[in-house]
Amino acid sequence: MKMFTDRAAAGRQLASHLQQYRGRTDVLVLGVPRGGVPVAFEVARFLEAPLDVMIVRKLGAPYQPEFALGAIASGGITIANNDAPQRSEDSPAMAEILAEERKELKRRERSYRAGCPAIATGNRIVILVDDGAATGTSMLAAVRAVRKLDAKKIIVALPVASMEACDMLRKEADEVVCLSTPASFSAVGSWYADFDQTTDQEVIDLLAHAGQRSRILNCSRV
Repeated sequence: MKMFTDRAAAGRQLASHLQQYRGRTDVLVLGVPRGGVPVAFEVARFLEAPLDVMIVRKLGAPYQPEFALGAIASGGITIANNDAPQRSEDSPAMAEILAEERKELKRRERSYRAGCPAIATGNRIVILVDDGAATGTSMLAAVRAVRKLDAKKIIVALPVASMEACDMLRKEADEVVCLSTPASFSAVGSWYADFDQTTDQEVIDLLAHAGQRSRILNCSRV
């Protein structure tokens, strides 16, 4: 049974569970590209809050890319999945994967954030949004990246996630809001009727529509 029609519908449902943050001037919504941005757009619109992005890249296993060995995030954050088996023969392959993902992270910073890596999170309530979390590794990287930027409160907001992911994230975020934690969790896309890949252009268009693109173009480094 599908829980959500698409990411936008999931975002609208998620936003209704964040009512207490609506209209506050100290709230910033950060979507995790690419799939988290359509969800975050709806959250930001409902909360009347600015929208930005926190760029994270999963480090997939060399011969099983869907399995996360770790993740990296803007700001030089690198974390490892403690449940992942570590084998010395994977080291050269993992070094190559890490280099490629760092390159892709930089490309996305240039594309989505107009070349400006700074995110003004200081003394703000930051709501980190993705379309779901299986292991939670990518979102954990995002939480740690935002923590380095001196946010006063970090909220993780997810339409669906595994119970294990939510338990892990609660240890590092100040609050976790998750609409559903199915006992038998499969891939995030299993809970959406429409889970087509979000494109770079869609991310850019959503940021522009949210009125955030112009702020990024004129940002000052923090």
